[in-house]
Amino acid sequence: MEMRIPAAVSAVHPRAGMKIERLPFTVRRVETEDGLRKAVRIRHAAYARHVPEFARTLSVPEACDYEEDTVVLLAESKLDGSPIGTARLQTNIFRPLHLEESVELPDWLRGRALCEVERLGVGEGRIGHMVKVALMKAFFDYWELSGTEFAVVAGRSPVDRQYEQLLFKDVFGDKEMVPLRNTGNIPHRVMAFEIATAEERWRAANHPLLKFFRETHHPDIDIGTVTPQRGFATTRPAQRAAMPMHMPQFA
Repeated sequence: MEMRIPAAVSAVHPRAGMKIERLPFTVRRVETEDGLRKAVRIRHAAYARHVPEFARTLSVPEACDYEEDTVVLLAESKLDGSPIGTARLQTNIFRPLHLEESVELPDWLRGRALCEVERLGVGEGRIGHMVKVALMKAFFDYWELSGTEFAVVAGRSPVDRQYEQLLFKDVFGDKEMVPLRNTGNIPHRVMAFEIATAEERWRAANHPLLKFFRETHHPDIDIGTVTPQRGFATTRPAQRAAMPMHMPQFA
């Protein structure tokens, strides 16, 4: 089965005067079967280190890797082209998020343009940490360009802490863990992040990744062109005031 990328209307451009920094690897969206096989290889290896039973189900591409509402990202070493990181993004353009097979999202996330992070996996050691941060920057590039209102993630312990550090908020109870079908019923913490207020909140918190995410252009992180999510109204400040009182405070 061939990978298909939807028609796109937007692209990533550096801000004027932004510092340019090169990385020892690239982060790109998967557009070929060979690229997908590389992503699956590092995905399987990463999961095998922590959840070996579930990893056995990830040795081949999943059907959702080919769906129009998903983007698979792949990080490759510049030295030898080996895969060193991957993740999959799924929007709710055509169907509910995969985690909605297991949980019912609250009212403040219904009818919103959402995107879920899935199958995040990187190599070990210091380079793995750098790759993970670069993948996360690629996530935010995609979310902003696609018109995503809220990013939604499900992280098992201790992976959930990396999203907490990025200022994601719990969707359900404080640090509540729920089993998810698409992860072999492993308990995960479901969290969300409002995209429109990202930079505002990072600056208010003097976030250590602000410079990497917002003040540096990385040509090696290139998600290509992006199709905006259509049919969803962008949440404006006046609309936020009408949201349920139990919605996490993002701004």
